[in-house]
Amino acid sequence: MRRTAVLGAAGTLIAGTLIAGMTAAPAAGSDRNAGAAEARGAAIAAERAARAGIDWADCPADYGLAQPIQCGWVTVPIDYTKPNGKQIKLAVDRHVSTGTAAEHQGALVYNPGGPGGSGLRFPTRITNKNPIWTKVAAAYDFVGFDPRGVGHSAPISCADPQEYVKIPKADPVPDSEADKRAQRKLAAEYAAGCAERSGDLLPQMTTLNTARDLDVIRAALGEKKLNYLGVSYGTYLGAVYGTLFPGHLRRMIVDSVVNPDRSNIWYEANLNQDVAFQTRWEDWQAWVARNDSVYHIGDTPQKVEQAWLELRASAKKNPIGGVVGPAELIGFFQSAPYYDSSWAPVARTWSAYRAGDTQALVDSIAPDLSDLAGNAATENGNAVYTAVECADAPWPTSWRTWDRDNTRLHRDYPFLTWANAWMNLPCATWPTKRQAPLEVKTGKGLPPVLIVQSTRDAATPYEGAVELHKRFKGSRLITEKDAGSHGVTGLLNTCVNDRVNTYLLTGRTDSRDVTCTPHATPVP
Repeated sequence: MRRTAVLGAAGTLIAGTLIAGMTAAPAAGSDRNAGAAEARGAAIAAERAARAGIDWADCPADYGLAQPIQCGWVTVPIDYTKPNGKQIKLAVDRHVSTGTAAEHQGALVYNPGGPGGSGLRFPTRITNKNPIWTKVAAAYDFVGFDPRGVGHSAPISCADPQEYVKIPKADPVPDSEADKRAQRKLAAEYAAGCAERSGDLLPQMTTLNTARDLDVIRAALGEKKLNYLGVSYGTYLGAVYGTLFPGHLRRMIVDSVVNPDRSNIWYEANLNQDVAFQTRWEDWQAWVARNDSVYHIGDTPQKVEQAWLELRASAKKNPIGGVVGPAELIGFFQSAPYYDSSWAPVARTWSAYRAGDTQALVDSIAPDLSDLAGNAATENGNAVYTAVECADAPWPTSWRTWDRDNTRLHRDYPFLTWANAWMNLPCATWPTKRQAPLEVKTGKGLPPVLIVQSTRDAATPYEGAVELHKRFKGSRLITEKDAGSHGVTGLLNTCVNDRVNTYLLTGRTDSRDVTCTPHATPVP
């Protein structure tokens, strides 16, 4: 579950003319599992959005989204128990379908994950003529949005962005109890900063509320039923939406799936990530070793690991370029276990460093302190990630629990464990109320859901897809075997791509679950 976001100025919502057929969806699919007051509030907000529609216009210049992509706003309540109370505006954008009126099947709404990711780049899959999505683009408007608190949608903050991006930071792997106390202090200060800087939106930064927002967006688009594509954390958002509003869904694809079991949200999910990241990190090391004639790092995985430990130790003693220490190295190198597309670039940069090119590594990692908007976006992405995960579920408040679990895991899975622990530790002292996670399950009207997952995914382990498959009756699971790149539907694999197209264009799935061979291994 990766965190990315885009920051920009909010605009003014101008109520549009009600397009023919715009209605709030029938009450049969309503928010029925998370409180009557919230359900009523969501219905009121959706009805209001259906009447208002979206006033589409050229996107603001700072979005970086040129014509024919259009932008607009959807208004939602901060607190769904008070639907007529304080409101915020959510940024949405679209590229209309490229096909004929007869081919048109409505809007396909996208969430890339995070929590904290912006979906506003989704329509560029049409403007960039992405061949994987050409057939789907003929039938659907591609719609993206910034979820509440993200980017252009009432962005929250937990720290001064310029201070947040400064490096080097402390080595996440502690050498002493004093190191642990220092990290605990930083985490508590960060949590307090979230409360100080994010105001009354902070306690409402939950997946439940984002799912309700998604239903309001559906209504504003004039869609009686939602077509949805969610990746990574976006799969959990989809699972929650499908549970709250099963009758409001038309088609849904979830790709690289968060395990929706309540016991997994979110403390256990992060512990499980540590194990999966180690596995995929070792996959990458084996690939680097097989290509030692190109990279000259080590001709066995063990030698590559030893080179990594030496790099880490050297950067701890003397930060590279004065700014890159172990924390920064982990931040850079973790993209390799995340995405196969990073395998060669990370190995190439490391190889260049070993050959004497220090600057390439520094340039890949160091922030640009003059990029105020970019740094604000980075800080905002982490703030939203923290706010949602902390508010979504109970977390251990005893340091003994965190210390025990992460010390144990670090022994066998050292690559990410402590870095992941410190990133999430603000949840131990979170200043606002936490929700109980929703019991994800099949409800009346839920259509067949298409689940796509690779077996060696680091960020969302395979078991999550199996668990959601069990919970959503009638769903179909496409497994990409012996692969691990996060986000399968964006990769070239005809076994997957053809089935995604068939599902979105016809609603049909295979009669049974499907196992696909992996996409092509990266070329050095």
